[in-house]
Amino acid sequence: MKKYFLGFTLIFLSLLVLSCEYFEQSDDRKIVVRVNDSYLYEEDIVALINEATSPEDSSIIVSNYITRWATQQLLIDRAELNLPETQQNEFDGLVNNYRNELYTNAYTDAVVSRDLDTSLNTNEVEEYYEKNKENFILNEDLVKLRYINLAKNSNNLDEIKKKLNRFNEEDQQELETMALQFKNYAMNDSVWIKTKSVYDKITPLSVEDRSSLLKKSNFMELQDSLNVYLVYVNDVLSRNEQAPLEYASATIREILLNKRKQALIKELEKDITKDAIKNNEFEIYN
Repeated sequence: MKKYFLGFTLIFLSLLVLSCEYFEQSDDRKIVVRVNDSYLYEEDIVALINEATSPEDSSIIVSNYITRWATQQLLIDRAELNLPETQQNEFDGLVNNYRNELYTNAYTDAVVSRDLDTSLNTNEVEEYYEKNKENFILNEDLVKLRYINLAKNSNNLDEIKKKLNRFNEEDQQELETMALQFKNYAMNDSVWIKTKSVYDKITPLSVEDRSSLLKKSNFMELQDSLNVYLVYVNDVLSRNEQAPLEYASATIREILLNKRKQALIKELEKDITKDAIKNNEFEIYN
């Protein structure tokens, strides 16, 4: 009996070795670097370079990548040898949680995006705004303005100033026809914009100009070494004032759509659990 058992064990071990060798041989990827039990394959570094990369640059890129990869693997191996088991278990748990969140979020987003109705009518937005006005207080100044940036030596500067100030229908049309000579301009003075955006766009503006910028129906002329900036401030809202509906509507739409999305996710979770119980895929043992 022992003889048969020994023979069977030898055959089993032989088959096990052969099967391991078979699976090792079936992986025909070319190994470039080994660090203990971790391997870097040729296919892992092919994407680092392209046809436009010179041989010298390619060599540097690949060499740097290999060095970074090997160093990281060595640090990981050393960490696994030296860090307490409790800490390693904690890290493994965090990694698993992160993996689970990636999978579940990707799946729920895909399903919800397919079923989410993104259409919102004006009444829904207005109703939410009226019920939650206290949540829409400005934390920065807003202005409505029009401006033109043009070269200092422009011959018709006075004419342009006059038209920008008066800005009747005829002036608007004529300024649009003259726009080719402007370096930059914005004629839509019915839209609320943050003063930070104005400072970014009109570079000669300084902190000292804040009082002028926050003055309604005010014309400003600023200059730098090459340009003239003509600005007409149409309207102003200061921080801590009530945000207007037209300014808050974009945020409200995001809030309402997110509420719909969360409701769909809850419904999806409820349905998937119900189906799992029905199909005997989910069972709680007492």
